[in-house]
Amino acid sequence: LQIWCWSCHNGAALLKMSSFPKEQDDSTSQMQKAFLDGIYKTISKPPYELLRMDDLSSSLPSLQDIQTAYTRFKQLFLIDNSTDFWATDVKWFSLLESTNWLEIIRRVLKKAIEVAECLEIQHTNVLLIEESATDLCCVISSLVQVMMDSYSRTKSGFQSLIQKEWVIGGHSFLDRCNHLHKSEKEEAPVFLLLLNCVWQLVQQYPPAFEFTETYLTVLSDSLYVPIFSTFFFNSQHQRDTNKSGESLKTQSGPFRFLTVWDWSVQFDPKALAFLNNPLYAEKPKPDRSQRKTARFKHQRQLSLPLTQAKPSTKRGFFREETDHLIKNILGKRIGKFINSSDEPPNSLREFYDSWHSKPVDYHGLLLPRIDGPEIKVWAQRYLRWIPEAQLHGGGTIATAAKILDLMEEVQSLQVKMDEEHSQAVSGDVHSVPLLRNSARLSSLFPFALLQRQSVKPALPTSTWKDLEDEDDLVKRDDEFVDLSGDML
Repeated sequence: LQIWCWSCHNGAALLKMSSFPKEQDDSTSQMQKAFLDGIYKTISKPPYELLRMDDLSSSLPSLQDIQTAYTRFKQLFLIDNSTDFWATDVKWFSLLESTNWLEIIRRVLKKAIEVAECLEIQHTNVLLIEESATDLCCVISSLVQVMMDSYSRTKSGFQSLIQKEWVIGGHSFLDRCNHLHKSEKEEAPVFLLLLNCVWQLVQQYPPAFEFTETYLTVLSDSLYVPIFSTFFFNSQHQRDTNKSGESLKTQSGPFRFLTVWDWSVQFDPKALAFLNNPLYAEKPKPDRSQRKTARFKHQRQLSLPLTQAKPSTKRGFFREETDHLIKNILGKRIGKFINSSDEPPNSLREFYDSWHSKPVDYHGLLLPRIDGPEIKVWAQRYLRWIPEAQLHGGGTIATAAKILDLMEEVQSLQVKMDEEHSQAVSGDVHSVPLLRNSARLSSLFPFALLQRQSVKPALPTSTWKDLEDEDDLVKRDDEFVDLSGDML
């Protein structure tokens, strides 16, 4: 069964399907052959389309390889004391490379670029194939939509994307996260791999996203808090059964699970402000005439690409779409039009270099930079509980707090100007609301309150060993940093 994921603006469609069983008996094979023959007989000279089939099981690392790499990667951040931290710091980059986690992220991003190139430039349908189509298919299809659709880069759009591709799509959160600790063989950080890839895009193109890296960090934390129904079950049926109270009941009634999207359950309003990107370049809203045109165009995107529009009187819209799907995927001569999964490297490299040579359109296609050290460690998530790695003064969190204060001042001044213009009253001057008192924010905020600790300054190992007053620096507390000054 082929599942439609998304259609590009030019009509090229992104599809996914589970692969056929490798081992099956003769009766099943004959039944499958008879079914396909019956489908072929119903097709009379259909308009065949270009289609690229990509088996992700062979072109991307296996789930076992992903789990092994993440386990090694996670060990780098399980540090008990300062001595272990500075001993690890000497060989940090070599240990990081040996985990192979960043290389997996690079390969996944490269595969997403390949799919985007087929959809955007070649106008080719892409069919992603996997054993169950609920793991790596979800990662690639989600990444492609984040890269090509600006709506998926908003908070509501990203939430809808996760609900559609992962929750409704049948990703086995219960087994992959191993919430019940039943079997480690099924455990694999697939969803966390997606968040790591999206974080690469967020840190490379901040104005293109309505949410921040803090939003992704909070989302990754919620993945391993088994009180949210969003990331706790293996299927929608299992989720609906437990939420209706058929299997879990208490004395007061059915057990009620919370949804992860209600952030007010976890954070107060001050902390929630750090989930929104203050530098987001919001897409301008079109006028009414443009809205009508865009809405009609969006409806036609539901159809399969490159098919000739034929008037349908009695068959119905979705019946017509289903027929096109059968013709495109199950046609006799479709093998002649299936592209090889191994694209020439020059074509992909030309597409990659050509896009990066142009100015970035934050509401259009986004391609991640994957060369050299462009793939980075998600520091906020993995280094936040290591005091030696914290930035004095809060780092990006303190910068975001300052920007929010400045935005609050600008908005208050705008309100004051509008009031004075409307009332046209002189002499009655109202004072501008004072900003929040700038406090020292740790890079742990909003995940934990600030705790003053005596830590060794974050200096390079070679520089640290050259210092003579090592003991004095170790015993010295962090100096208070006043964030009320100009930080920009």
